[in-house]
Amino acid sequence: MTDPTDIRAFLRLSDRVTTSGAIGPGDPPRLAAIGVRHVINLALGDHPEILPDAAELWAAVGIRYTHIPVPFDAPNEGHFRAFAAALQADAMPVHVHCIMNWRVSAFMYRLNRETGMDEAEARRQMECIWSPEKSDHPDAPKWAAFVRGEER
Repeated sequence: MTDPTDIRAFLRLSDRVTTSGAIGPGDPPRLAAIGVRHVINLALGDHPEILPDAAELWAAVGIRYTHIPVPFDAPNEGHFRAFAAALQADAMPVHVHCIMNWRVSAFMYRLNRETGMDEAEARRQMECIWSPEKSDHPDAPKWAAFVRGEER
């Protein structure tokens, strides 16, 4: 089975990690088919594009599910530490998603830098999806500070 590249902003970072934006109701079996064993969702539970009954849908295809709701206007160190801990779980490969893959790209950048990835490669991976420093989104400055590890 090939990667489901029709999922919004789908990106394969390695043989153990894929990321994307919003997940649809038909996507859990597709991700299970490519070997995903754990899904981490960083989107808020009340977003209109969130997958309803996500925990049940993931469980039905044998995938562990972790929800870490990160407000787009207020990412913080607690969210990041919960994310890093969830990735340490033994259920790999993992798929991390939110709505646009912006939260995820920033979180993966921070994790990659903390685990020793070269700055240029970590930034290249993040900027495949989003660059908070170059974005005109009103919350982009908060995300630029977040990727630098600064609390605001």
